[in-house]
Amino acid sequence: MPESASLVLIKDEMSEKIVKAAEEIALKDGSGKLTVRRILKKLGITNRVFYNRFRNIGDVLVIVYKNTINKLRSCITDKIDRKRDFFEQINEIVSEIISTSYDTRMKIKGIILENEFILEENRKWWMEQIGKLLSYAIDNHLIKEVDIQKVSYSVWCFVRGYNADAAARNLPKEEAIAGFKYGFSCFLQGLKT
Repeated sequence: MPESASLVLIKDEMSEKIVKAAEEIALKDGSGKLTVRRILKKLGITNRVFYNRFRNIGDVLVIVYKNTINKLRSCITDKIDRKRDFFEQINEIVSEIISTSYDTRMKIKGIILENEFILEENRKWWMEQIGKLLSYAIDNHLIKEVDIQKVSYSVWCFVRGYNADAAARNLPKEEAIAGFKYGFSCFLQGLKT
């Protein structure tokens, strides 16, 4: 996927306003309701202002999508507090990812997040971050020796699969998070030394 910068013909404050308006519309009404006309009306701008900056609505959606993925990525951290229970912290991190992505997934089904989940670059990024957490846990004798690649992939699949299913079934967010925490806690129990 091209970098966001190459999708913007003129990068300025108005470009940022257009992306922000697109995010607001997509999150409020769903990405299927996002049109250039709605952005123009919301911002009180002309076609020319929009098309001087973007080739089409798809370019704006790619940037919205990249922004969403960056928000999700900011949830994971490899800074574990040694004074706190490792497994609680991991469950909190992953639950935050579920929570952060849940509302977006509910509104922007199938267009933004689903595409990112199949991109190799994103899978590799997440597996690397999960691998760092697993390495930390192994080095500190918190979990048994495991194949980090295989477990990282399993965690990746569990998180994205659970989230996709909960959103597809329109589970209330609180119910989805509670169910996820329970299931993921069972998964984590199996890793303990």
